[in-house]
Amino acid sequence: MDNRNRTYNIFFFDLDGTLTDSSLGITNSVIYALKKFGIEETDRRKLYSFIGPPLTVSFEKYCGFSKEETERAVEYYREYYRDRGIFENHVYDGMEEVLKELKNQGRTLVVATSKPEPFARQIIEHFRLAQYFDYVAGMELDGRRATKAEVIRYALDACKITDRSQVLMVGDREHDVIGAKAAGIDCLGILYGFGTREELTRAGADYIEKTVEGILHFS
Repeated sequence: MDNRNRTYNIFFFDLDGTLTDSSLGITNSVIYALKKFGIEETDRRKLYSFIGPPLTVSFEKYCGFSKEETERAVEYYREYYRDRGIFENHVYDGMEEVLKELKNQGRTLVVATSKPEPFARQIIEHFRLAQYFDYVAGMELDGRRATKAEVIRYALDACKITDRSQVLMVGDREHDVIGAKAAGIDCLGILYGFGTREELTRAGADYIEKTVEGILHFS
């Protein structure tokens, strides 16, 4: 795995666990939602699995919820998240400098996240990162564009990108890698987020980097 084998002109960034450390807001929102079902979870680290994948996947997989229960859980989650959890969040150290450098090099930057697009846009604007991104793509609030692959394809279409060989997806979880592969683009797995080297390697990441600054090896 040669991390400096080639460069890319277009960078797709995951949001949670890649651009920002959103662990506090997401886990607080999950704790709030689970309490509505009479479930008390005190070990916050057990809820880190919710960071990255679509919420519907996480509630079904890790809580064993039915489709109906999952829909209610997502609504409870958003009750907390939209007013409080969304801002219990911070940009990773060095990330803005990396974005600025990529932009100065003339690269196209796009957010591609499983988070609902209105929330993603609000976060990017709140942290004053909008100046670096050409587009922010996410899932629909009603659950449409439910997979990472669908979000990536939507972003490719919205940005009128036809040469997928020029696009690199940057993300911290297997869903980023799987989605990128399904959409026909390469993926850089990063280890400063919430995924592991084993997870990213098993999913088929083309490259793996430990640090925020390592992203620049591909520009």
